[in-house]
Amino acid sequence: MMKTFKSRFTLLLNALFLMLNVAAVNATFAADLTKAALIPKPVSVKAAVGFFTLQGSTVILISEESPELIRVAQYLADRLNPATGFNLAIHTVGTIPASNCILLETKISNSQLGQEGYELTISADNIKLAANTAEGIFRGVQTIRQLFPATIECKTVQKGPWKIAAGSILDYPSYTYRGSMLDVARHFFGANDVKRYIDLIAAYKMNVLHLHLADDQGWRIEIKSWPALTEIGSTTQVGGGKGGFYTQEVYNDLVQYAAGRFITIVPEIDMPGHTNAALASVPELNPDNQSTKLYTGTNVGFSTLQTHKEFTYKFLGDVIRELSGMTPGPYIHVGGDESHSTKKEDYIPFIEKVQDLVLANGKLMLGWDETALSALKNSSVAQYWAKAENAKLGVTKGVKIIMSPAAKAYLDMKYNPKTHLGLHWAGYVEVDTGYKWNPETLVPGITKENILGVECPLWSETISNIDQIETLLFPRLPGYAEIGWTPASDRKWEEYRIRLGHQAERFKMMGIHYYPSAKVSWK
Repeated sequence: MMKTFKSRFTLLLNALFLMLNVAAVNATFAADLTKAALIPKPVSVKAAVGFFTLQGSTVILISEESPELIRVAQYLADRLNPATGFNLAIHTVGTIPASNCILLETKISNSQLGQEGYELTISADNIKLAANTAEGIFRGVQTIRQLFPATIECKTVQKGPWKIAAGSILDYPSYTYRGSMLDVARHFFGANDVKRYIDLIAAYKMNVLHLHLADDQGWRIEIKSWPALTEIGSTTQVGGGKGGFYTQEVYNDLVQYAAGRFITIVPEIDMPGHTNAALASVPELNPDNQSTKLYTGTNVGFSTLQTHKEFTYKFLGDVIRELSGMTPGPYIHVGGDESHSTKKEDYIPFIEKVQDLVLANGKLMLGWDETALSALKNSSVAQYWAKAENAKLGVTKGVKIIMSPAAKAYLDMKYNPKTHLGLHWAGYVEVDTGYKWNPETLVPGITKENILGVECPLWSETISNIDQIETLLFPRLPGYAEIGWTPASDRKWEEYRIRLGHQAERFKMMGIHYYPSAKVSWK
């Protein structure tokens, strides 16, 4: 009798344990679509009854045989296959029945969605992702990734089930420019690190990578007409490390990799200050035609190009020409910040001449907010980082503004006094500080119609590897992505910190080294 009781009790415990395990697995996906912890927060989410289950027999259907749409479909399959162990097939609509499928449909002509918006409809039979463009489909794919359990991000096979709650999502961005900057000049980061950076910002629907390619400490891009720039100027970095540079072939590969994720690369060659690496490489850029010494410190404002020398503009013309030729995006960033060694009366005409060089090469000029002191054409863009009066001056000249206020958006600022990485000259930027600001009300006189978008820069004085990059990026990056995507009226810190907390498991599955800020309700 006792043996029978023990057997029954053991069976009961095993059954209870199984039920708890199943509940734990099922808890990893939101049974109600409106409860999904999505970042950026979509414009509209509506729940329905039931859920879609991804299976090995599920097919990814595309509405047309366009190369871009095929590429996005393959990207989706590549995200879903490793963790599920499936080998999801890709077909064109009409080749098989449209059930048990993920349908990617473009050219739906919905003006509300614009270039990047999408509609996502989920039922027990299928998932339908519709957009005007393949770019919109790609943004919607990032939402699908977040709707599956976080283990979908694993590179090895995991246990399912792979469910998404039924319902619909309508979504589109607030700003057309949503980016992050990586400084590869102070410390050099190789192509694989840059690709990792691209993948991380793409996962949160950002669409611009701004690469800071030249500064006092290093020149990081090959210019074939001036080989000394990389032969000499690339050879060191902050602290005296060996530095490095991207050949034009490697840079072109990065541009194509980014384009595959609908991210535009904006290259920056800072000038007329922050130019010691160039001055050390090309002696004629100096007033005495003698090269300066390479620099490995972190001071700013001591270097300057010779703004009255014709040679300077010949040199810059070659650099801008080559850089424009390998950059399909619309912008060339010319820096223009902290030119303390350049007299104002020299600085202003210099920026105007450089603006003409950029335009002559078929590109638009982007510069830090100091460039607004010059006579900017309304096709140029000023990036607000330090002085609000400069940004407002740019508005009066009809230029668009990118909002990157250092005290709110600089990723190289420490989270708090106890964190090791980063600086704090602009203050401490905890996760809530980085999230709780509104670009369209931050500076009186700069409204939404004046703003092109938002960018969070990461300067690299204190970081030298990808793990350190990720620690400063996360968990702040998703907040900047949401500021750029989600309407300000839908953003509330107390609600966001809970959604962000639910991203912890996803961060771990993606192998992200993140700072576990006490400001966030981690789950």
